[in-house]
Amino acid sequence: MSPPNGPVLRDIHLPPAPHWWPPAPGWWLLAAVCIACAVVLSAMWRKRRRRRRWRRQVLAEFDRCVEVGQGDPAMLATALSQFLRRMTLRRDARAAAYADERWLAYLDAQAKTDEFTRGIGRVLIDAPFRPAVHYDTAALIALVRRCVRSVLTTEAAHA
Repeated sequence: MSPPNGPVLRDIHLPPAPHWWPPAPGWWLLAAVCIACAVVLSAMWRKRRRRRRWRRQVLAEFDRCVEVGQGDPAMLATALSQFLRRMTLRRDARAAAYADERWLAYLDAQAKTDEFTRGIGRVLIDAPFRPAVHYDTAALIALVRRCVRSVLTTEAAHA
């Protein structure tokens, strides 16, 4: 039987508050996306840092070669020729073994010029083997510097 005033109703019972663990699927997805972004950004940062360090090392080695050959044109041509071959080893090991005209043509292709085969760059073939050679050392240094910068820029664009 019901009481004279009607049935006794109880108040609404709310469910307990959700716990913080385990999170909802959306939070798991957000965490996975954040971790993936962090991994990708970290890899890109490391690659960029490695490329910058290599670029600084190449330019520093170029400067050392110029210092070594200062005052001796034959020594300068030898140092720059060896430097260009070492630099080429990283990109194309077979090209570092090229000789004479083929080597100069490869350097022209890398520097996007024709100054190695038709200009001052021809000195790299003869000068290391001659005891007394005379040429415009500043022009050769500038040419090799442009070649190095071109190679470094091309490598940065492809990386």
